[in-house]
Amino acid sequence: MDAQSRGRADEIDPADQWVLNPRTGNYELRLGNSAAQQPSVAAPRRSRTSRTAPPATPASPAVPGPRRGDVPPGGGGRKPGRPRKGGGGKRPFRGRKALVIGGGSLAFVLVAGSLGAYLYYEHLNSNLNVIDTGSAGTGGFKKDQPINILVIGTDKRSGEGNEGYGDANSVGHADTTILFHVSKDRSNATALSIPRDLITNIPVCPTKQPNGSVKDIPGQHATRFNESLGQEGRDPGCTMRTVQQITGIQVDHFMMVDFNAVKNLSTAVGGVPVCVEKAVHDKDSKLDLPAGESRLQGEQALAFVRTRHAFGNESDLDRIKTQQQFLGSMMREMKSKETLTSPKKFLSLAEAATKSLSVDQGIGSIGQLTALAGELKNMNLKNITFTTLPVLDNPNEPVGHKATVVLNPSQADPLLRMIRGDVSLTEVEQKEQAAKQDAKNKQDAQLQGNRAPAGDVRVNVLNGGGPAGSASTTLTWLQNSKGVGKASNLGNAPVKVDTTQLEYAPNQADQARALADMMGLAGSALKVGSVDAAPRTPMKLTLGADFKEPGVPISGPVPEQAPEGVQRVEADKAICAK
Repeated sequence: MDAQSRGRADEIDPADQWVLNPRTGNYELRLGNSAAQQPSVAAPRRSRTSRTAPPATPASPAVPGPRRGDVPPGGGGRKPGRPRKGGGGKRPFRGRKALVIGGGSLAFVLVAGSLGAYLYYEHLNSNLNVIDTGSAGTGGFKKDQPINILVIGTDKRSGEGNEGYGDANSVGHADTTILFHVSKDRSNATALSIPRDLITNIPVCPTKQPNGSVKDIPGQHATRFNESLGQEGRDPGCTMRTVQQITGIQVDHFMMVDFNAVKNLSTAVGGVPVCVEKAVHDKDSKLDLPAGESRLQGEQALAFVRTRHAFGNESDLDRIKTQQQFLGSMMREMKSKETLTSPKKFLSLAEAATKSLSVDQGIGSIGQLTALAGELKNMNLKNITFTTLPVLDNPNEPVGHKATVVLNPSQADPLLRMIRGDVSLTEVEQKEQAAKQDAKNKQDAQLQGNRAPAGDVRVNVLNGGGPAGSASTTLTWLQNSKGVGKASNLGNAPVKVDTTQLEYAPNQADQARALADMMGLAGSALKVGSVDAAPRTPMKLTLGADFKEPGVPISGPVPEQAPEGVQRVEADKAICAK
């Protein structure tokens, strides 16, 4: 019955998730690969009067045969009712009859239990709302690459009790948005909050319509970031595209929740601990808390993350800090022993989470979400850092208005280079730092040496994440402005990438250095092969999400530390709001 004994651990048949506990004699539901992280739940008992098992389904495992020493149904070949030679009358018969009934009951429980697990699995699948975002994401995370998940909290007023929040007739905005970057080695993660009032450009967004057709929603110049969702019919795929344009980071997947998620998830874990330095009585959000620690769930939990007047200078940036503190506390609560060992809490969480989630097609099933969770399960909360995209007050607004913000390039650019370069914002072990520095030195060494003349540089250009038409504009720029006449445009790359990459053979190093100078490529963008190329073989330049336009340096060196003044806090730290 162990799912891992039948194949890979990420290919679990839901029928195999009912497991016999030898200590209790009960069959228990195990929803994940790790018993330490996925607690067991006793299977519902069937009526003793039921004798006929339901028909076997494809999800139902075969009933195991009797173990050595057991009496098989029918008495092992003897006629029912005939006592053993020299036996004590009818006692052996009673014993055999008890075993026959026990074996039949076991078969019944196994079939019924596996059917129940399958139905519950399908029930959770049906809770999910799956949105087809087309090509907005990569189509799926990869085990040997970083993972970027966009978490969107919408202010759409859906569900009972939410009448007091959000705009009365709004279809919803990207009210709370966090880009969750998981490192390639799965040792750390960065949760980057994007202010909803950031002034930015929203690109043209191909959006799937209810009838299956695709409509291009026009872009918008110099507008609030939160307009990237809901407005003009924009879907989460448009928010993904907008985030990529702002950050240069290609998003793999999105997860979207509404007000009900905060209420339901906080209730499912039995409340989320929060701390405030002084008593709070906010008439707008109806948040009412004494000074010190409280445990919030339901309406009060929602009020805590929605309030704008209780903490700091009553801005959206201070509300972001409050939300980060709440999310960190909820993560600690979900990973606590009290939650992981409570079947009631665990199943309540599964129910609440799936009912609250909208996801893209790439993670649109419990199996796919379980595989994603498996990538994150061993990460220590101290290595998850919350931070906020650095911004400044919008200089184009009247003095004292302060309703919107713009990017602060001096802080935002190095921070985004760190995330694109997969550098942790948490403290790293000296050994790891030395290894990274050694790798960086080797990358930079590739830029040392001779440069080929521009006319000798051969390269194929592909667009793997830059703005539409980037390969074509880069080809024209290389040919007309840089004298690279032996360049070709191969259109869109088969796989999207975050960072621009130049792939070349060892005997093309002089060409690679020349092209790196023209494009402003760092040593980390150069990928040298192991075998020399044949004559006239072109190199391959794949423009990533970090590419803006020809002539603009693509990236500087990746910083080792976050810029001074950038707000950040680790998920394992409890902080009092003030």
